[in-house]
Amino acid sequence: MNPFILTILFSSLGLGTTLAFTSSHWLLAWMGLEMNTLAIIPLMTQHHHPRAVEAATKYFLIQATAAAVILFASTTNAWLTGEWSIQHLSHPFPAIVMFMALALKIGLAPTHFWLPEVLQGIDLNTGLILSTWQKLAPLALFIQVAPFIPHPLLITFGVVSTLVGGWGGLNQTQLRKILAYSSIAHLGWMILIMQFSPGLSILALLLYFIMTASTFLVFKTTNSFTITSLGLAWTKTPALVALAPLVMLSLGGLPPLTGFMSKWLILQELTKQGLPLVATLTALSALLSLFFYLRLCYAMSLTTSPSALASSTPWRFPSLKLHLTLAIATIGALALLPLTPMLAASVTF
Repeated sequence: MNPFILTILFSSLGLGTTLAFTSSHWLLAWMGLEMNTLAIIPLMTQHHHPRAVEAATKYFLIQATAAAVILFASTTNAWLTGEWSIQHLSHPFPAIVMFMALALKIGLAPTHFWLPEVLQGIDLNTGLILSTWQKLAPLALFIQVAPFIPHPLLITFGVVSTLVGGWGGLNQTQLRKILAYSSIAHLGWMILIMQFSPGLSILALLLYFIMTASTFLVFKTTNSFTITSLGLAWTKTPALVALAPLVMLSLGGLPPLTGFMSKWLILQELTKQGLPLVATLTALSALLSLFFYLRLCYAMSLTTSPSALASSTPWRFPSLKLHLTLAIATIGALALLPLTPMLAASVTF
């Protein structure tokens, strides 16, 4: 794609998210969400593949529906209360409708069905943007409207998302679909804790961004799209394949890796709030997610696919790719757990 057009699209992505962050009026926040949606669709279709066009069409229809419902909920709230401010979503009906619209926008279960199909149809670079940056603006609105949403509704959606994210990824062979279900499960953890500790929800989001960026960049570097193709990754980057299973286990929340931090703090907070059953269900759902991450680790590091001798030599040739971003994301995904006391203190002010 033309660098000038790419610059415009990425600038629009950044501007849309910033507008949604800084706005206190529902119409401005809606405009920011629409700018985000319209800027990422050309990135989805830049390869002109039928699957990419299908994914972009599905994404546009879902996001347009969610945006229309957001506009409906905000106008209904203005009609009932006389307020357009995001901080005055006091009537229960528009609050619940707004929650459903934002849940559809980010792919929270049970409104998640579009996310695996869309992520499967686009390339890994755009999938990384969709899994990380595109969640910032809706989650910023989520945090602002969470105090007005009935508590049982948040708990129900959070638990269902963690369970669906765990169960849905068990029988998948496509790596992008596995990462989509991983996203659904992590969103459930964030939503569960949002009313009790918004700072902890933001911390879980940032750690998820780091681990997901590392995972997408690993798959991009090794050119892997299915579990079977992971068996040949060692022929391309042996050192990276040695670290990649640890990144997968970090996404699953296994100590002593970074991913354990957010799950540990969230379970601790749920227990403090008198919700031991919810904490138990979410901990068990983390085991489901850990199982399919272990499948990826097994395919990548404990199996050797039958291959010709010529396919075992690519690691000898220098790569022209820049791996600084991958190195920083991998270090963050593996080694941030010792900073838990400092990060926990910073989000529980």
